[in-house]
Amino acid sequence: MKKFLLPYAILCILLLAACNTTATPGGGNSNPATTVHMNDSAFTPDVITIKKGDTLTLVDDVPVIHVIQNGRWDSNGTQRPGAESGAPTVQVQFNGDDQQSVGPFNTAGTFHLYCTIHNDMNLTVIVK
Repeated sequence: MKKFLLPYAILCILLLAACNTTATPGGGNSNPATTVHMNDSAFTPDVITIKKGDTLTLVDDVPVIHVIQNGRWDSNGTQRPGAESGAPTVQVQFNGDDQQSVGPFNTAGTFHLYCTIHNDMNLTVIVK
């Protein structure tokens, strides 16, 4: 009877392992603690805290083009491109329903990313 239980135990372990992954729109798996989603004109969340050395996964959940760079939109609706000291250079384009990784963020601090197409689409990345 014990020899029949082994295949079922292995199957159960494989099923549990498969259920323990996080699938994201745009394909692939990513860590929800380092994932930011994008809709038509906003990041969700728009502030994220990650650990030093982490890579950030940006997921475009809609069929909308985004161009993400270092910098931010200011309160007057003016683009303020530029990277803070220690920030990885970010220059990525999304064509809709896709995802890309940026980083790694190897320096502790606060960094700003924005979509150059959508006014007020800002992301703050806090690295601890």
